Formats: sequence, structure tokens, C-alpha cells
Amino acid sequence: MFLAAGDPSGAARYLAEAAEQAPTDRTVLTELALAHFRSASLGRAEEVLTRLVELDPSDGYARLLLGRTLSRRSRHAEALPQLKLAAALTRDPDVHAEVARVQARLDGRDRAVTTGPGALPSP
Repeated sequence: MFLAAGDPSGAARYLAEAAEQAPTDRTVLTELALAHFRSASLGRAEEVLTRLVELDPSDGYARLLLGRTLSRRSRHAEALPQLKLAAALTRDPDVHAEVARVQARLDGRDRAVTTGPGALPSP
């Protein structure tokens, strides 16, 4: 209801109460994580998504959302394994594209460190 109305913060408040009543309900937790993600409460989203992955390590969507959350927090090295697992679990071409995007960010950062301004010369 709140998410559909474009109010992810309101949805998160409502869903947080529901999650207190049903702390292992994966549907409630998934919706809560998504509400946090959409409202840019990325720390809260990460907490809920970590819990979801603990409840069901084969949940490809939770791993995708966790990877995207970590990536939005510029934690690409931590995001990549989650995204790769999500790609393997879902076999979704869009998830594979997300893996490639995060890998490119990591590769670009590595190149910037070794070739950018202030880089150390090669031995």
C-alpha cells in the first residue's frame, strides 16, 4: 500500500512493526528491506537483507538486493560476491548485467590506483 503510493518511508515504519510480530516471515522482511532500500535507508536495508540471507541462503532476490545495497554504499568488493551468487541462483540476465557493472567499478578503481594521479611508479 505505502510502497505502491510512493511512500517507502511510511511503508518501512508499517513493515518494521509487522517484522517485530513475525521476525522470521521472509515476505515481510523482503518488503521491509525493499522499503528501506527505496527510501535510501541503506544501513537498515543491509541489516534486514543480511537477516534474510541467514534465514535462506538460496534467496537470490535477497542476495541481489543486498549486493545492490552494498554497491550503493560504495562497498563494491563486498557487493560483488552477493551479486554473483544472485546471478547464479536466478540466471536473470539483468542480474548478470549488475555483476558486470559492479565489476567494472572495481576494475576502474584498481586502474585509478595504479595509473591515476599520484600513482606509484612501477618497479
